[in-house]
Amino acid sequence: MNRYKNLSGNSGVLAYELSPGAIVVQFNNGWKYEYTDDSAGASAIATMHRLARSGKGLSGFISVNVWDAYTRKFQ
Repeated sequence: MNRYKNLSGNSGVLAYELSPGAIVVQFNNGWKYEYTDDSAGASAIATMHRLARSGKGLSGFISVNVWDAYTRKFQ
């Protein structure tokens, strides 16, 4: 997994892993959530990829747009 840059300084996101059509996001509490094109929509996944790479805005986007649209939750 890649460490999230957290440029805002107050993100709940710790790390992420990108793959075609999917992203796994690890939060500070240790839980990982997998979002896919099928579960959250291709547009949302593309936005999440961009935000993850930029290091800012990913947690906010998730909480507003796709919080419960994950495929799986795991540790």
